[in-house]
Amino acid sequence: MCGRFSFSAAKEKIQAQLGDIDTGVNLRESYNIAPTQHAYVITNDAPGRLQYITWGLIPHWSNDGANTGKLINARSEGIAAKPSFRLPIRKKRCLVLADSFYEWRIEADRKVPYRIFLKNGELLLMGGIWDVWYNGDYAMKSFSIITTGPNGDMASVHNRMPLLFGTREEQEKWLSEIEVDEVLSMLHPPEDGLLGMYQVAELVNSVKHNGPELHKPVPGTPTLF
Repeated sequence: MCGRFSFSAAKEKIQAQLGDIDTGVNLRESYNIAPTQHAYVITNDAPGRLQYITWGLIPHWSNDGANTGKLINARSEGIAAKPSFRLPIRKKRCLVLADSFYEWRIEADRKVPYRIFLKNGELLLMGGIWDVWYNGDYAMKSFSIITTGPNGDMASVHNRMPLLFGTREEQEKWLSEIEVDEVLSMLHPPEDGLLGMYQVAELVNSVKHNGPELHKPVPGTPTLF
């Protein structure tokens, strides 16, 4: 699964990677984005601008619009048939921006956090789905991150990972109008060798901590890739 991630990037970096996209006036950075919080996404209905929406999908048919945090991830397996996901995977796809995500590896009966990022220093573009829930004129837009099995880089840490799109071609295709079979063909791990990772402090376990110190490697521990 993907249960925490971080975003810290300047407008210039985003536009260098994604083109002349509208980032808004002031970008909010967070080193410990948790379920039910907001994050930056690019949706297929507005591919030219960033939107800051809620993590944890609220289906449009929800009775109360409550975000319980149970739908922060959407497993790629069987996604096209699941009630909460079958419309979004066809019509409401998004890219979720991050500079890294965190995962926990079980080591000697304890969970050890690792920060995972692209070796080339670019932002991660995670494949997601979104929906909007209405209560009269009030609208709540939310998203889930799609997860797949691990690639070779991730396999030593966890058996799941977020869906990642490393090229502009893949990113643009994900946001385009394509048939569901073609969408499903994109739900696979990225090639090996793209990711770097290292152990970080257990401060990341608590949402009370949200600063650049969460990105610092634990002294004396190696970078895994």
